[in-house]
Amino acid sequence: MSNGSDRPLSVAVIGCGAFGRNHARVYHELEKTGQPMTLAAVVDTNPTRVEALAREFNCTGYSSVDALLSSAKIDAASVAVPTVHHAAVARQLMLAGLDVLIEKPLTPTLAEADELIQLASREKRIAQVGHLERFNPAVQATFPMITKPLFFEVHRLSVFTARSLDVDVVLDLMIHDLDAVLAFVKSPVKEIRAAGLPILSSKVDIANARIEFESGCVANLTASRVSTERVRKLRFFQPRQYISIDYGRQDVLIFTVGDVTGIPSANPDIKMTKPSITPEEPLRGELRAFLDSVRTRKAPTVALEDGRRALGVALEVLAQISAHADKLGLASPA
Repeated sequence: MSNGSDRPLSVAVIGCGAFGRNHARVYHELEKTGQPMTLAAVVDTNPTRVEALAREFNCTGYSSVDALLSSAKIDAASVAVPTVHHAAVARQLMLAGLDVLIEKPLTPTLAEADELIQLASREKRIAQVGHLERFNPAVQATFPMITKPLFFEVHRLSVFTARSLDVDVVLDLMIHDLDAVLAFVKSPVKEIRAAGLPILSSKVDIANARIEFESGCVANLTASRVSTERVRKLRFFQPRQYISIDYGRQDVLIFTVGDVTGIPSANPDIKMTKPSITPEEPLRGELRAFLDSVRTRKAPTVALEDGRRALGVALEVLAQISAHADKLGLASPA
């Protein structure tokens, strides 16, 4: 429902797993710092989890979305349930007049993504996708530097955990970088080649994709959730420049060839610059932006169409991984 007044927004979190707990935590922190909003409710079918979160963040717990909607006046909600339930939960909330932030990936299928896009437009709902790296200060500092990206090398490596095993590593981890690269390049995808393997789960746990764009730009992306180290880096080349983003450290290094000011490097023809960045937890930036869109009714930074675009590329990466497995005579990943 549109707020329509200066009263604080009333917000709920649907799903009390790891992602949901983080959303609740950040909403609670924003409320304590004076944001005009209240974390009013958390929802989960698991009574132990919902009671624990409700107690921790001093809000009301509900066992279902039906119970929430029949008992509380809510303006907006984060949807942090398992991916397979995103469409059903978001649909119910938007039809009830709520604005939604849907965790990534947007949905398991493009058909469901298209349905949500049409529904949000028809119901005039603010609907944002949780691609939180867009709100990483390092990524935001890079957008003004973009000229003509030519080649990307991206690594997102994690140690194995039991979290998010309902989806493979492409939809779990690589999709963050797919969204970032798509936002940087702004060109249609021409060709995708990919390979990947299940290692410790029934899904793809390590994957590599090579994406060529109509502009001629090429992106090489690797994602793993079975690594011995944690790496979050995106590097790319454009005319006369090499730019390196470290998502974790939230910093950007820019190496420029030619007559520019900057810190001299080992090569006197190359100067290094490092934009000044104010650190912030990306989820905090994401939720602040969502709440601002809910209040002002302006389009969200990461709209459903962006989530659909990243999902489309991710699903094609998975199709190519399956085709590659067949070519090698391996069983296609689940």
